[in-house]
Amino acid sequence: MATTSGAGHPLPYDTYREAIERETRRFAEVVRGADPASAVPSCPDWTLADLVRHVGTLQRWFGMLLSRRVQEPPRGRDVELGLPDDPREYADWVAAGVPAVAAVLRDTDPDAAMWAWGEDQHARFWARRMLCETLVHRVDAELAVGREPVLDPVLAADCADEFLVNLPYAGLFAPGVTKLRGDGEIVAFRSAGPGGAAGEEWRVRLDADGFRLLPPDGAASEPETAAVRGEAADLLLLLFRRRSYQEPVFDVSGDVTVLDRWFAHTAF
Repeated sequence: MATTSGAGHPLPYDTYREAIERETRRFAEVVRGADPASAVPSCPDWTLADLVRHVGTLQRWFGMLLSRRVQEPPRGRDVELGLPDDPREYADWVAAGVPAVAAVLRDTDPDAAMWAWGEDQHARFWARRMLCETLVHRVDAELAVGREPVLDPVLAADCADEFLVNLPYAGLFAPGVTKLRGDGEIVAFRSAGPGGAAGEEWRVRLDADGFRLLPPDGAASEPETAAVRGEAADLLLLLFRRRSYQEPVFDVSGDVTVLDRWFAHTAF
């Protein structure tokens, strides 16, 4: 698969570092006191305990990767978790991990070369990935406890970009991605800016040998086969399959069978 190029550029590293701490504490606050056995509608077959354990485990694992500046794919995910026996204590466990994660991020040179499963082979990849994981799973937690999620549009647009930039490399753990093919169809995702103004745009071409995110310069000259437009927060949740393009919050045009093919193969 070809090298990708997003619509925008990653946010400043300190933005990720500060947002991870803020979003993790917010996640812990959402799940604190909730029934750990509650179902998570946006994550089928998961309970709230499963979701909280996943978030806390990933953050500790990412922190370990960063602290060691790993240069090759790890063979496992062995990391000291200190996981409580009682799932009702998981929220405090997640919150208790924030200082260690924050310290690792503060001590990390974002430009340090290290292994990453995505496009950007630098330490900053993991900070960006950690934020997007935490942000989307905070939404999952809010949906599970009956709250209406609210996302910062700048962070949402950046995480949409992060998803699309790295998706071609996700076959390592999402095998369906490797089967996403086409005959040159182009799918466009557009985020709406303030007051309905045009925001960022991502255009993906499906070819016989895979798919690629087209560079922003000159990409618009190729006609699109299907397009979806929505607020950045809604678009992010659509890409992560937390929403459906059939919902009225989206403007959809073109051949929807191409969209169906896209979402059938992009479970992340």
